[in-house]
Amino acid sequence: KAVVESEFPAEDKFEGLDAKTLPRKGVAAFLTVQEGCDKFCTFCVVPYTRGAEFSRPVEQVLAEARRMAAQGVRELTLLGQNVNAYHGVDARGRAVSLAGLVAELSRIDGIDRLRYTTSHPRDMTDDLIAAHAENPKVMPYLHLPVQSGSDAILKAMNRGHTAESYVRLIERIRAARPDMAISGDFIVGFPGETDGDFESTLELIREVRYASAFSFKYSPRPGTPAAGHEKRISEAVKTARLQELQALIQAQQAAFNAALVGRTVPVLLEKPGRRAGQVIGRSPYLQSVHLGGGLGLIGRIVDTHITGVGSNSLSGHYTHAA
Repeated sequence: KAVVESEFPAEDKFEGLDAKTLPRKGVAAFLTVQEGCDKFCTFCVVPYTRGAEFSRPVEQVLAEARRMAAQGVRELTLLGQNVNAYHGVDARGRAVSLAGLVAELSRIDGIDRLRYTTSHPRDMTDDLIAAHAENPKVMPYLHLPVQSGSDAILKAMNRGHTAESYVRLIERIRAARPDMAISGDFIVGFPGETDGDFESTLELIREVRYASAFSFKYSPRPGTPAAGHEKRISEAVKTARLQELQALIQAQQAAFNAALVGRTVPVLLEKPGRRAGQVIGRSPYLQSVHLGGGLGLIGRIVDTHITGVGSNSLSGHYTHAA
């Protein structure tokens, strides 16, 4: 029986990471805080290629965030294969959860917005949910993949949760933060997926109401348990299911975007737009927003009255800049 070695020295996981080399989006930047995954979903290679879950020490993360803030970064997106499993050790040797790390980061002058991705439903803890309600720097946007709405498929995927538990979790999150935008991931055509299984996924999507989502046809990854499954779904069926699912998601995304028209939301302006004097930024819900006002607004958070919806963006005019 083949054995895949899935662990490597923890100190190597973040070797070479530095504020100068990390991906940058001007005033918004990414900060890796966690690597690896212990969940072993049957379709995923991450536990084999990235190893076991490991979290960067708190002080190392804070030092890097302070350097970024000094360079003008105002929004941080914390990255990890399973970021809400974060449990880094602080200077006193205590384990700190992602909620605790977010609380520390929010105290850094200049950092005005915090996001994190990608999360697992099993690690969405009470203190992290509370952070969305209590900490104004934590944005009301959550990417929380479910993959399927069928319990049979979720079990075959080794997700460790049910469709019902996921929906109840979303309800708890929205009870804490009613305006939360939910994003997700979906795989259609997983081996053994019946028409009923697929309909269960559509039912979950209708119930949750997503602001956005990523969706894919199942593709076997060599070395993963699901790759050897005999009950393969035809490409034609996978394509038809994906098209139906994406149409539903797109309708929900359009409805979510349209609901912002007439509202005023804070937008962090990041870069010039295509037109003269136009600037582009992000809403708290991660939507792209473009408005006039000149390049001098880049790097500022402006209260923006939303007046229009495009295919993939919002438009408006600013009323106040900070």
